Amino acid sequence: MGTMINFSDLSFIFRFLPVFLIAYYIFPYRFRPVVLAVGSLIFYSVGDIRSLGVFIACILANFFISFKTAERKKAFLFLIVAFDFLALASFKFLTVYNSRIILPLGMSFFTFKMISFQVDLYRSTTKKVPDFWNQVAYFTMFPQVTSGPIMRFEDYSRNDIISGKRDMFLIFKDRLPIYLGRIEDGIFWFVIGFGMKVLIADYLAMMWNDIGTIGYESISTPLAWLGAVCYSLNLYYDFWGYSLMAAGLGIMLGFPFVVNFDHPYSAGSVSEFYRKWHVSLGTWFRDYVYFPLGGSKKGSFRTAFNLFFVWLLTGLWHGVTLNFLLWSGILLLLILAEKFILSKNSILMKVVGRFNVLVLIPITWVIFAIHNHEDLYNYMLRLFPVSGQGISVNYGDYIKLLRMYGRFIACGLVLLIPGIFEFVKKHRKNFIIKLLVLVIFWICACIVSSKAGNPFMYLSF
Repeated sequence: MGTMINFSDLSFIFRFLPVFLIAYYIFPYRFRPVVLAVGSLIFYSVGDIRSLGVFIACILANFFISFKTAERKKAFLFLIVAFDFLALASFKFLTVYNSRIILPLGMSFFTFKMISFQVDLYRSTTKKVPDFWNQVAYFTMFPQVTSGPIMRFEDYSRNDIISGKRDMFLIFKDRLPIYLGRIEDGIFWFVIGFGMKVLIADYLAMMWNDIGTIGYESISTPLAWLGAVCYSLNLYYDFWGYSLMAAGLGIMLGFPFVVNFDHPYSAGSVSEFYRKWHVSLGTWFRDYVYFPLGGSKKGSFRTAFNLFFVWLLTGLWHGVTLNFLLWSGILLLLILAEKFILSKNSILMKVVGRFNVLVLIPITWVIFAIHNHEDLYNYMLRLFPVSGQGISVNYGDYIKLLRMYGRFIACGLVLLIPGIFEFVKKHRKNFIIKLLVLVIFWICACIVSSKAGNPFMYLSF
């Protein structure tokens, strides 16, 4: 992968992005889908030139079939959805059994975009097929192509800058303040995400790597629990940071803000947690799998089956290794227990639901993180030391790591409080907040310039 593919790389921030924004806004609105598509394909090529052919093949297949899908030809809808799904599944399985094959960059995300596009086109009453360049721009748009969020075409089409609604009756000098306002708004969200990535997630990733270096069979039980908290926060701020950076880039280009996280650790149950975590993926499964299967309207047994199918696909979407299936299976059991048992008692639901979110969710993230069966087994034995003492366990190991990384864990825990983020969001036009954001940006830029870039965690899915 090239360095430009990472939003937190300075080559992206100071080279690709400014040049692209100038080209995007200088060209008349009717050419902006072309600029977005070409720029995004260049961006993709730098990140994964080997997979560009696969990506283009998927784009062309979806474009040509879209004419039949818009005519409500069910056979063609089935054909293209099957093509998209089987292409993704094939690469997912091949990458496990053949190390020379690599999953095309962003395939898990752009495939789901293509499927939602085709289904929405089939359901649409307008039957109007978007033109070639708008389809390509939507599928390839660089703020989302690597790790989402999975924006619907309906939201893409709300871009009044691409549609020309703001250009039609204004000369460039009158349009310029509008464009600069969009860019300013986008920069705010981009920098907030940049800060989460560089100032919290990357340091917690270092701590998680240090725990792995010690060896899971040798860590103490307190460090094992601290590691579960560390990885949970690492994943959260890495992916939330990415999502905010992607949303900010989208706003710079005139797209609506796509909410991908909604303070999930404030949730009162596992079900609510996953409605607030990776929102675009959760709503995709809800709208294109769970609801079409009948949702919760066809009795308890059918509801349980529908949830089983959704979570099976969720596990496979993340990867076909056993740990992802185990992770999704445990979450399914927790959700079924909440839905059919705990929900009958509001007090029990409130207490156990919060326990599930704050204690069991971090344990499931450990399962999510560790692919090797033996390593996972050893880590679970350190979390729950029911047999044996481990190998050369240093019972004070957690103190050393707390001294090194405790401030980053503390910062991550404090920022879980929804009110802090909402306050900054509400007062983002305030001069003090703007100044703080500027300081955060340059601190992050200095840190990134002095070390190798740390790719976003969801680039591997």
